[in-house]
Amino acid sequence: MAEPQPSDVHEGAADPHAPTGTADDRKAAAALSTLDAQDDTSVKKEIDGKALDKAMKGLSVKGGKGDDKKSVKIEAGDVTLLVSELELSKQKATELLRANEGNAVKAMRAYVAVAP
Repeated sequence: MAEPQPSDVHEGAADPHAPTGTADDRKAAAALSTLDAQDDTSVKKEIDGKALDKAMKGLSVKGGKGDDKKSVKIEAGDVTLLVSELELSKQKATELLRANEGNAVKAMRAYVAVAP
């Protein structure tokens, strides 16, 4: 048999103010409640606009589409050396060589200097 229910409980009805189960749900509920709040947001928008203008002026955009990469010739033997000695993938070894102008010794020194 089922337990007796209070008279004010209706089957299928959800309590809109019921506490949520997870922290993410609580954060989402708090964010939604702040959207419903009727605050004086004109001052806030003005401050945000000024901050946005200041940030946009601080940005420096270079002309072109990032074509400033140098064309570095990478030797297959150097890639193989780094893969076998430093236990890197071929892609990581190639990136390391490109960053060090194709010089295997400089690449190995740079890797050892940064390696944890």
